[in-house]
Amino acid sequence: MDLLLLMLLVSQAISEKLSMKCPLNFEIWDGKKPWNFYRPGDHLIGIVTTETTSSPRILPFNMAPSSQSRSTGHYFKLLIMVFAIQVVNENPQLLPNLTLGYNMHDNYVSTLATSEAVLDILSSGEANVPNYSCGRKENLLALLDAAKRETSIQMSRLVGIYKVPQLSDAIVSETLSDKSGFPFFHRILPPKGITYPAIVQLLLHFRWTLIGLFISDTEEGENFMRTFTPILVRNGICVVISQRFTATGHTTLLRDDISKWRQVNVFVNYIEHINVWDRIHTFQLIFEGLPGPIEGKVWIVESIEYLVLGRASLYKYVHSIWSFAFQEKKRPEDDPFGTKLFVKLENRYFHCSFSKHIFSVKGQKRCTQKALLEPGEERRKIWIPFHLHLHSVIKTLAYALKAAYSSRSRRRSKNGKEKLEAQSLKPWQFHPFLEKNEFCNISHRKLYLDQNGDVAADLNIISWVLLPRWDPIAKQMGSFERQKCIINKDILSWLKLHNKTLPQSKCVENCHPGFLKRKREGESVCCYDCVPCLEGTISTQEDMEKCTKCPDNKYPNEGRVQCIPKAISFLSYEEYLGILLVFFALLLFLTTGFVLNIFLQYQATPIVKANNQDLSYILLVSLLLCFLSPFLFIGQPRKATCLLQQMIFSITFSVAISSLLAKTITVVLAFLATKPGKQVKRWLGKSLANSIILSCSAVQVIICSIWLGVSPPFPDTDLHSQPGVINLQCNEGSVVMFYFTLSYLGFLAAICFMVAFLARNLPGAFNEAKLITFSMLVFCSVWMSFVPTYLSTKGKYMVAVQVFSILASNAGLLGCIYIPKCYIIILRPDLNTRDQLTTRRNKEM
Repeated sequence: MDLLLLMLLVSQAISEKLSMKCPLNFEIWDGKKPWNFYRPGDHLIGIVTTETTSSPRILPFNMAPSSQSRSTGHYFKLLIMVFAIQVVNENPQLLPNLTLGYNMHDNYVSTLATSEAVLDILSSGEANVPNYSCGRKENLLALLDAAKRETSIQMSRLVGIYKVPQLSDAIVSETLSDKSGFPFFHRILPPKGITYPAIVQLLLHFRWTLIGLFISDTEEGENFMRTFTPILVRNGICVVISQRFTATGHTTLLRDDISKWRQVNVFVNYIEHINVWDRIHTFQLIFEGLPGPIEGKVWIVESIEYLVLGRASLYKYVHSIWSFAFQEKKRPEDDPFGTKLFVKLENRYFHCSFSKHIFSVKGQKRCTQKALLEPGEERRKIWIPFHLHLHSVIKTLAYALKAAYSSRSRRRSKNGKEKLEAQSLKPWQFHPFLEKNEFCNISHRKLYLDQNGDVAADLNIISWVLLPRWDPIAKQMGSFERQKCIINKDILSWLKLHNKTLPQSKCVENCHPGFLKRKREGESVCCYDCVPCLEGTISTQEDMEKCTKCPDNKYPNEGRVQCIPKAISFLSYEEYLGILLVFFALLLFLTTGFVLNIFLQYQATPIVKANNQDLSYILLVSLLLCFLSPFLFIGQPRKATCLLQQMIFSITFSVAISSLLAKTITVVLAFLATKPGKQVKRWLGKSLANSIILSCSAVQVIICSIWLGVSPPFPDTDLHSQPGVINLQCNEGSVVMFYFTLSYLGFLAAICFMVAFLARNLPGAFNEAKLITFSMLVFCSVWMSFVPTYLSTKGKYMVAVQVFSILASNAGLLGCIYIPKCYIIILRPDLNTRDQLTTRRNKEM
């Protein structure tokens, strides 16, 4: 629709003037007259550039173009393009027998002038009428967009109809990457947004989480706001102040919250066509009205340009101004396009008397290049690093053109020489050779293709530091290489030396390692409180949003900033607790062995024979085994020890208590047998005692067998019971069976205690019922206190409690039953006689 409307306007402008088709002659309008430069060639490169930033005055072309252009920097840009085409034409190895021409237009930062320039390039007649030919073939090769304003989309829609390749030397919209909509646009520079990740990483590196965002009140500015703001939000950066500027650079600022203007010290600016000073000046006025001292602000300019700044005294409230620039490759010394270019352009180089209507009518004569551009005797130094890549663009077109002709293999011999067929290549046949994108290799800038095949670039981060009584000093603060931000620490030290430390721009101080951020209710995500990490978690960096849980084999240190390996813990023979338990176990074992030896030596004495001598031996042997069982609990748990410790403990204890129960029942039956008329004498004897021991122990053996069959104990590691410790222990397997065995032992002990308690007053000098009663009281007290103590302890102390209970209960049995007998046997042998036994029994009766 845009093209149809434009063609309609063109036809209206020339309909009254058109008198004949060829040539097209029109009157020249006396208004403001734009210009163009033209040089014929086998292939033409259409170039739309920006030499002036406003509508031009009348250009007589009777002087060098440098005095006609209002933009000296862009004038040198024009010279570079002209000079680059001349260098290509002078290289016989590059394009033999072919020359490149150009048709160069200025668009004056105007969409209307841009359309007129593109139509002129597409038209071969005197008037801007595409598809109208007056017999001349200009053989257009490609369109180069070197204009200042975002007009690439407008140009692409026009030249796309004719399938003309389009290139742009500027960073243009991401929209042009859509091949379905713009199939003839070839990107040679990264799209807009190349600086977005660099800015974000820069903000994150210096922890600037509160920023101001300022844009131009244009479509591109709105696109920047829509695209860049979500990126900031995803990275935890808050846009506290957001302002839009009109085309003149002025705006009405919101001054309702002065605290924000004080707190925010970093501003990101999207600037199109206004000077940096124009934007900062408005804020200078605002800060002038704020009470108290104002900290210097950091201004980050989104565009990749070389800034032109005035004296530092003009930037009273500015700390520094940051911008970006392309990194450059190291160029060979013989490169004709070095960093410095010496030229002298005189009016003899161009001969023209050309002016035309600003919209539709071509003039009488093109402004054509007259002579070669050569360095004159009087040279001037020109700074051109930003436009040097135009040389690479022209070289890229030349190499692609050479590849196109080579692939076509259309040569014909003429006078014994081969000549390329210039008129055979059409613009749409040129696209496949541009799609190879050799510009990244040819360009002097560090360009590369990312993982998606898109053009990317390495950037330098430039900081213009403002020092009192000095002009702004440009320092390379760092670089952005392969999507990674690298900061020059030497420059930070230099800033600190000059008392220009970078300001802070955040809501709160950083949360130190070991803490995490907790958002404050009703405030932005950048305002938070710092709370310690939970138990078992750490944070190793500042401002962490969540803490990291340590692996099971590690635990946090005291500051919760590092996971350290847990200590391995088990009841070992090398620690004091293990040594102490082993000492008492051996002591009691030896004591029991000593008692057994005494009983064997004095087995013929009455006190040993009394109360069933065999039961005393069985009880002593079972006690010996009970005192040895703690050795299965001490030391690193193994599969064998875990299986044996509970089984041997349970069975030996069952035998010991069964022996005491048999002793007690034997005493009761012996007393009843002495009374006349009682028929219990036949129950007396070894068979009854053995039956009691075997039956009671067999039940425990059955229980342990079921335990081993259902869920046996096994070595296990307890990672969570104690912080910082990995407890090696024997897992009971079935906890139910473990407590069932203990319950059965308690059942036997309770029966033994009740029978002994009832028989405690029976007559007899050697009646053991009283001793058994007291021993069972000690035994039951120990194991009743064992259960809650066992459940309340962890790790090796659980094992220590069980070992202590085994030793204490067995020591109670040994001490209460056998120590009195040993006392009589060794110290009071006079009481160990049959007469003494009979006398005491008679007295008691």
